Formats: sequence, structure tokens, C-alpha cells
Amino acid sequence: MWALELNGFRLDDTIVPPGDIHPGGPPRDVIPAIDRPVFVPAAEARHLKPQDRVLGVERGGIACAYPIAILNWHGVVNDRFGDDAVTVTFCPLCGTGMAFAARVDGREFVFGVSGLLYNSDVLLYDRQTESLWSQIMARAVSGPMKGQHLQFLPTSHTTWAEWRSRHPDSEVLSPGTGHRRDYARDPYAGYRESAQLMFPVNVQDRRLHPKEQVIGVSLAGEHKAYPFSTLARSGRPVVEDRMGGQSIRIEFDPEARTGRVYDAEGRELPSLIAFWFAWLAFHPDTALYEGK
Repeated sequence: MWALELNGFRLDDTIVPPGDIHPGGPPRDVIPAIDRPVFVPAAEARHLKPQDRVLGVERGGIACAYPIAILNWHGVVNDRFGDDAVTVTFCPLCGTGMAFAARVDGREFVFGVSGLLYNSDVLLYDRQTESLWSQIMARAVSGPMKGQHLQFLPTSHTTWAEWRSRHPDSEVLSPGTGHRRDYARDPYAGYRESAQLMFPVNVQDRRLHPKEQVIGVSLAGEHKAYPFSTLARSGRPVVEDRMGGQSIRIEFDPEARTGRVYDAEGRELPSLIAFWFAWLAFHPDTALYEGK
């Protein structure tokens, strides 16, 4: 029986339509994951300016910042926070930065970039089983791990100045990655401003610019998008709302263009800053916050 295969991955048994999986251009691992990250203290992070974008992760009292300028070229950092394996991921096409606990059922995984996309979002693969994993779904879509989920960790997509103000002892991913890349150049320059998408998605909605940034929240089976433009117009640093029968609080910083979501007890909930088209493609039933 003929089997569908792309970039060396079998697609004849997937939980998403195999016809919706597209080659992104480079073969697997041509966009190289960072497997041996090197960090410098915040005070020595001279490769960062205050307004530069970072992904920030805090776990077990350890805070680390991952510059977007580096993640644009690599997509994946396989890291450790003490005894915990953590994978930090970024998809420039969807504007999505997500960190995951890289342990499933007691087994640690190391991830790479497959070179494949689903709904314009990067498909990771684990090197142990070569299963494909959707970043935004946080779920394996093919291979021996098919159907398994990754634990999404709270991840801050913010400026270096804002992250450092909250985590002055943060470490910072060094540009000494072992790979020769021009981290001063943005390979996706102009993409964010364009209304055009580079790859197909299953659904679109023109209520917002496709690349409008939103804070996406999933709670108790419900999904909701909070557009940056609407949050900024409110003029309030805190927006209170209800989802899944629970009270939540969205804290938005228009200067740093970032936000965080908390439950009624003040615990931070995993939320995703994404382009509107990407959040919608994976959550077509999403509600859209329109202000009060």
C-alpha cells in the first residue's frame, strides 16, 4: 500500500488530515534546534536592547529569557530547568512562543524542527519516536506518540526591559549557539505587517487583521481571543472577564505589548500570544473579546 511521506515522516496515520500538512520549504533539521544552550547573566546580555522581544520562562525559581532574534532562526531550544526538561518553541509564521514540559508519562523527549506545517504552524518532531507534534495544539498528530499532549507552561512574550524588570536575576540565551546565523537580521521582515499568509489555513475571519496580536485563553473547554487593539483602547491595565464559569483577570501592558492571565486566586494561567489568524485556525469556535 502506498504511504504518504513528507520530509521522511509517514503521514498515513494522522489525527489531522494529511492533506493539510505542508512542507515549509527547508527539510527536517535544516532549521537547527539548539540542543546545548549557553546563557549569560542579565547584566552581561549586551546583545539585547530594552525593546527587543524575548520569550521568558520561569520555573522552579529559575528565570530564562530567549531572544526572538535567535528563535527566529532555530524554532526550538531543548533546555533544562534544574531536573526538569523544558522545550522552548517559537513559530514566526504564527507569532507563537510556547514552552513545554518535555516529559510525557515519565519519559523525556528532545525535539527538532520537522520542516512541516499544519495550519501554517510549525510541526515539531521528537527524536526518540519521530512522532510529529503540533505546537499550538501541544499534541502529537502522528507516530507512536499520536494523541499524547505536552504540558504548556506559562510563557511571557514580551520586551527584554519588561522581563528584566520582573526577573532581574534572569539568565539570557547567548548568540553563541554553535551555529553561524546573522541574528541581527530578521528573516521574516515585513511578514507581520502584510495581510497575506504564506501557507494555507482551514478557516479565516476578517473581523481583525490576520496578523493582529491576540491573547488566546483556553479554559474549561472554552476559547477566547483578547485583541491587543481592544485591550489598548480600554485604557485599563486590568480587564476582568469570565470563562468556563470562572473569573479571570487579563493584565495588559501596551508599552511592552504583552499580557498575562490569572485566575481568581492569582495563579497565572497558560495563555498564548498569537496572530489572530493562527488562534482562529486552531480554535474556530473561539469567542472574541470586544470590550465593555
